[in-house]
Amino acid sequence: MKGKTLVISGGTRGIGQAIVYEFAKAGVNVAFTYNSNEELAIAQVKDLEKNYGIKAKAYPLNILEPETYKDLFLEIDKDFDRVDFFISNAIISGRPVVGGYTKFMKLKPRGINNIFTATVNAFVVGAQEAAKRMEKVGGGSIISLSSTGNLVYIENYAGHGTAKAAVETMVRYAAAELGAMGIRVNAVSGGPIETDALRAFTNYEEVRDITAKLSPLGRMGQPQDLAGACLFLCSDKASWITGHTMLIDGGTTFK
Repeated sequence: MKGKTLVISGGTRGIGQAIVYEFAKAGVNVAFTYNSNEELAIAQVKDLEKNYGIKAKAYPLNILEPETYKDLFLEIDKDFDRVDFFISNAIISGRPVVGGYTKFMKLKPRGINNIFTATVNAFVVGAQEAAKRMEKVGGGSIISLSSTGNLVYIENYAGHGTAKAAVETMVRYAAAELGAMGIRVNAVSGGPIETDALRAFTNYEEVRDITAKLSPLGRMGQPQDLAGACLFLCSDKASWITGHTMLIDGGTTFK
């Protein structure tokens, strides 16, 4: 995978950051986005280039404005000569999810729409732009991060869970249509993963304890657990896997 290029949204924290470093260790150049913390992003670029000998670049992106992906990829074109992998990872939290992260009877269209935009629309536009570049180099791999919250009940998660179900369906449609270009499209669905986003949940400690109890492995998921799955799906070892959702849940949905 050396010398190939990954484009990933939301690469400075949690799962996204773990994916960035997992690919960097494999010799993959990385173009990642950040929301607001430019200082952190620049520091990460320097760390990646110094310790892994790859090319890295960070770009600002507001995931609630997915149409700006088109301009983003034009900037990436100036810095990288190819795009081989695209991972749609960035999520929203805080004020934009008000009315989306709540009980069913308190859901509001604006909150739900914001979650859908950041999850489904952002995946579509980002994947479209990535696919145009992948076709020029003979193919590639596209991944959307998902969540088992579309399979099992998680308190206050109706808006997110429904959007994740939608993006998994979009993944299957994309896989069916992009296969002729040599592009594989899959989703990686995580059970509750130890991240800042999860810690922002009002019932974080309850989710943490229940997850560890449900899992035969007796622990919460870590960002690195999903990062390894993403690296596998982008590698030649997964060359006949497309249109699928890989569950990384520590056995929690089975029980």
